[in-house]
Amino acid sequence: MENQDIIQQAREKAKTWLSKAYDEATRTEVLRMLDSDDSTEIINSFYKDLEFGTGGLRGIMGAGTNRINKYTVGAATQGFANYINQMFPNEEKSVCIGYDCRHHSQEYAETTAAIFSANGITAYLFESLRPTPEMSFAIRELGCKGGVILTASHNPKEYNGYKAYWNDGSQLVPPHDTNVIQGVKEVNVTDIKFEAVPERIKMLGEEFDQKFLDTVKTVSLSPDAIKNQHDLKIVFTPLHGTTYKLVPDSLRHWGFTNITTIPEQMETDGDFPTVASANPEEPEAFKMALDKAREIDADLAMACDPDGDRIGIAVKNDKGEWVLLNGNQANIIFTWYSIQRRKELGLIEGNEYTIKTIVTTELIKEIAEQNNMHCYDVYTGFKWIADTIRKEGPDGYIGAGEESFGFMPGAFTRDKDAVSASSMMAEIAAWAKDNGKTLFEILKSIYVEYGFSQEKMVYIVREGLSGSQEIKEMMNKLRHNTPISINGSAILIKKDYENLTETNLKSGDSKNMDFPTTSDVLQFILEDGCKISVRPSGTEPKIKFYFEARANMDTVHDFDKAT
Repeated sequence: MENQDIIQQAREKAKTWLSKAYDEATRTEVLRMLDSDDSTEIINSFYKDLEFGTGGLRGIMGAGTNRINKYTVGAATQGFANYINQMFPNEEKSVCIGYDCRHHSQEYAETTAAIFSANGITAYLFESLRPTPEMSFAIRELGCKGGVILTASHNPKEYNGYKAYWNDGSQLVPPHDTNVIQGVKEVNVTDIKFEAVPERIKMLGEEFDQKFLDTVKTVSLSPDAIKNQHDLKIVFTPLHGTTYKLVPDSLRHWGFTNITTIPEQMETDGDFPTVASANPEEPEAFKMALDKAREIDADLAMACDPDGDRIGIAVKNDKGEWVLLNGNQANIIFTWYSIQRRKELGLIEGNEYTIKTIVTTELIKEIAEQNNMHCYDVYTGFKWIADTIRKEGPDGYIGAGEESFGFMPGAFTRDKDAVSASSMMAEIAAWAKDNGKTLFEILKSIYVEYGFSQEKMVYIVREGLSGSQEIKEMMNKLRHNTPISINGSAILIKKDYENLTETNLKSGDSKNMDFPTTSDVLQFILEDGCKISVRPSGTEPKIKFYFEARANMDTVHDFDKAT
């Protein structure tokens, strides 16, 4: 489409937002964009409608169909409410709604609750900000038909988002996601029922927090080690987000007594004033926590993202230097410990399984299979992990994770759970110390037994319409002009998840892959054992490249440098 056509299309769509159906503040904002000589803002705000990706509805806040605002949130909620009423006719229906520390999150959550209530659906609304895993838990605990949390996770402060969940506490998967998207597209602004029915809005508070924390504690495998090492020095930061209370409370509930927090970052603030990015994947986000860890000679430092589903972990290496574990390394430790302790405690029944995403390290599969357990591969996003639990049942579930700093120790939530994961990682550190080891030494011993793995993810940011087109072109080039080799090693296997085909590039043989739907992901397996995956982000204007190299420990000469 020519640029002038795009501009005209965006302007025509924007003009519809000048009607009386929109409030005065919105109309004023749209009029300002229409009057501007620079068409960039009007294009980026109106050239498309926000759609559900791997993390739901997410975008920059502001007026427009491609922005998060009262009306895009309202249309999403009205469409979701219509679908719930369609799927559960003649039943009492309820949903759970949570929100994080971002600007307008509480306002959007209250708008969401009002719309559900106006559509005859009881809305359980948390009285203040809460982490995503607690909202997921509440859906299951309260027997809700669905749920919503208003959050943009670790995105920059300009963003907000809307994650929609189904009745098992999982984010929407097919066919529900596509059905809700279609329903949202059919909603006109005049269809949205903004007027609340107060008696259908019920508040959730501290009593429910305790129920959640009691359930979190059920995944503990080494209470005696915690009792012996209760004084383990733990530094924690919520990075201004929702875990400021529940993670320290959970650690204390498990028995830890020496928890140090970062006062400046315990303040909930949607501007995230002490960090450039409130993302535990970024080393800079750990600076204040690591400064404190060095000051008090801590054993463990942890950080959560704003909505409390991701966890970052820092440990001391053999030289006493603080290093950040990447998401794969954290998941390797979680998986190994979950299996090891169950074996020691005689809890293995033969039906155990774990789950990882296709871009997560293959070492997790090695650990599981060498211990006679199955490891399922799923797409990126914990909704696919939850989908596997739904199919396989929760009884044999021992944990699941992904490389992007997410782990879910228990099946009582169906999304990544930093509240449970932080307590479990502290327990692993206590168990290791009780056995005369450190977390770093545990990681080394895993590599010695199962083989060394090193991973790296890099991304390219391309914003707006032109960026979206550029990312699409990158994927097309890799898909249709696949290189013969990478870094001197021939590509042996090409997996294209867009058509679910796995091709041996040497023999030319192809076979179908068994996945529940297609996805715009490419994966290359090299002759030297390396794995390279490429995918556009479902929640950010990025294309991501995931690299994994494997080796035996006797070929790794400088382990500290490698990690």
